[in-house]
Amino acid sequence: MNGFSPSAPDEREGNGNPLLEIHDLTVHHGQLRALDHISLRVFPGEVYAIIGANGAGKSTLLRTIAGLHRPTEGTILFDGKNMTRVRPERRATQGIVMVPEGRRLFGSLTVEENLQVGATYARKGPWTIERVYELFGWMKDRRSQRSSQLSGGEQQSVAIGRALVANPRVLLLDELSLGLAPVIVQRIYAMLPQILATGLTVLLVEQDVSQVLRVASHIQCLLEGRTTLEGKPEDVTPQQVEAAYFGLGPAASDGSGGSSGSAASDGSGGSDGSDGSGGPGPLGPPGGYGGAGSPPVRGVGLGGVAPSEGEQLCNGSTTSSRGS
Repeated sequence: MNGFSPSAPDEREGNGNPLLEIHDLTVHHGQLRALDHISLRVFPGEVYAIIGANGAGKSTLLRTIAGLHRPTEGTILFDGKNMTRVRPERRATQGIVMVPEGRRLFGSLTVEENLQVGATYARKGPWTIERVYELFGWMKDRRSQRSSQLSGGEQQSVAIGRALVANPRVLLLDELSLGLAPVIVQRIYAMLPQILATGLTVLLVEQDVSQVLRVASHIQCLLEGRTTLEGKPEDVTPQQVEAAYFGLGPAASDGSGGSSGSAASDGSGGSDGSDGSGGPGPLGPPGGYGGAGSPPVRGVGLGGVAPSEGEQLCNGSTTSSRGS
């Protein structure tokens, strides 16, 4: 078994009971074991981050929580209720909503029509389409524009807005930084305090380790479908994170799982083939690790891309760099 035992004491119990609990979750893609006995607890108001290289099982975990994959073993509890066999749309109406990797907007629909899709089965709550327009200052003036005509960062903003108008209790964010320029990633992450202030809890999957360490209240590293590190960002060292990321040996301060055993695939990687690796981060030797699935290395851009000219995000301002 990997991860921590559900019965073990937890330092975060001062936050009340867990909102989301995963117990010994195992998921197969055919004969391939993508997740191997994963356990975690997410408490109300947390930003719980799942990190790991490409193929570690991160997206599979989020998609299973959202109901898009059926687990082979294990249970998913949400607010104390067993959601393991509940259909995806029922999970959404209960408050589990995902922003998928690659945005997955309806390209033929306008910005506002995409937001209306998210509001179709919305719970009662603080988020409305007008409030999303307030969060993203540029969006209202371009609400009649087709989403296929937006830049990558703008599409990501619409995808987040579409999820917010459903008024989730737990927001699942899959690879927010994928294929985006660092400045755009920073602006998107700068929204998290406003989102959390409305009472949301965030479960985040990310390869940009440096960004995660800045925003997360708790991290868990996966490697080949198993937990290799788990704890608070301030309680782990860059060396431990690097060892857990690459499976270089025992890394977790709490003695949680190793990396041997099953192979895994989380199906990550966008339609353009980008895996988001190479972003800014604290790990690695001088010059960084160049390959796909490598942890982000300080000083290296996300795939070397620059923000697109005229890209607008949270505050309505534009960037002047070229590229996308």
